[in-house]
Amino acid sequence: MSVAVEPWKSQQQLSLSEHIFAPRFWVGMNLGGWLRLLARNRWDVSWQHWHVAIAVTAWGVFNSFWSYVQALVFNARVDKVQIDQPPIFVLGHWRSGTTLLHELMVLDQRHGFPSTFACLSPNHFLLTEPLFSRWSVLPSQRPMDNMPAGWDRPQEDEFALCNLGMRSPYLTIAFPNHPPQDPEYLTMEGLSDQQLTDWKAGLMRFLKQLYYRAPKRLVLKSPTHTGRVGTLLEMFPEARFVHIVRDPYTVYASTMNLWRKLYPRHGVQVPRFEGLQDYVLDTFAKMYRKFDADVPRIPQGHFCEVRYEDLVNDPLGEIEKIYTQLELGGFAEARPKLEAFVNSMDGYQTNRYPKITDAERQQVAERWGPFMRRCGYDV
Repeated sequence: MSVAVEPWKSQQQLSLSEHIFAPRFWVGMNLGGWLRLLARNRWDVSWQHWHVAIAVTAWGVFNSFWSYVQALVFNARVDKVQIDQPPIFVLGHWRSGTTLLHELMVLDQRHGFPSTFACLSPNHFLLTEPLFSRWSVLPSQRPMDNMPAGWDRPQEDEFALCNLGMRSPYLTIAFPNHPPQDPEYLTMEGLSDQQLTDWKAGLMRFLKQLYYRAPKRLVLKSPTHTGRVGTLLEMFPEARFVHIVRDPYTVYASTMNLWRKLYPRHGVQVPRFEGLQDYVLDTFAKMYRKFDADVPRIPQGHFCEVRYEDLVNDPLGEIEKIYTQLELGGFAEARPKLEAFVNSMDGYQTNRYPKITDAERQQVAERWGPFMRRCGYDV
């Protein structure tokens, strides 16, 4: 797979159409969840973004209504669903290659996944996806990395939790000038028994709906799950886990670029990016402290780790390794689609972002050094 680069563009330079009409992550949120989020943040919306807050509020009424309709139609059937095929969780920090790995894994027709429409409209997708996903439009590429986008493509289930009105670190994107939202939900530490029960129930409900629609082994990808391995094992003791790592210096630079792009596009405040460097460094360290503590609990043969650099250089070989180590079987049947996907990505262009300073490199080496050494990266 050959990879080219394109110049980095500051997201403070959004066009007028991008600023006003671009779909936001929160358009599928129910009204109660959206109003609670606004109230928790003291309604501190920048005047430049009040049109976003008003639009999401209007969509919240729509989403709440159809949520009740979907519940009437499907709840009894969804309640009876048993997820009898343990999920596969794709783990890794933001910008480590989780999206590419997820895209490759779900090419196997035996695997199911949450679509972008399901994740952004989790309150009613069983009813509305066949209709609304046909005429509503998304950008053809993700802004942070030029990966293909579309309503039917695999997406992070964390966005579904947000739009169901649940707590999530991703809500920081909505109010980037406030302290990080719900940091305890990154590792599930410090939650009350009721909070943990509610979170598990919300995720399970969404996964049951996915499984009801297509009873296939689910492949799920959200970087936030990297710090939740212990909780996910409590829910799915036989789950499989694939962890992808990447050169941490690249991960740091790309993650800084990610938040600089998402905050202006999807937030309701004009971002100041204060403390962003510490947020990125702290989140990585916190996530992998919990990850390293939880991984020994995973049963033998249920965990596999790959390097992004190896996946890009030999996608088929690395996917076959995953299938072998996790004893998934069926690689020969999945191979033709994998080959076609890899060929279609030839010439794929990744974004280029500002080079990190020597001071930033030193901070990364000091804060992430144990991870770098364990994964064989040069400190």
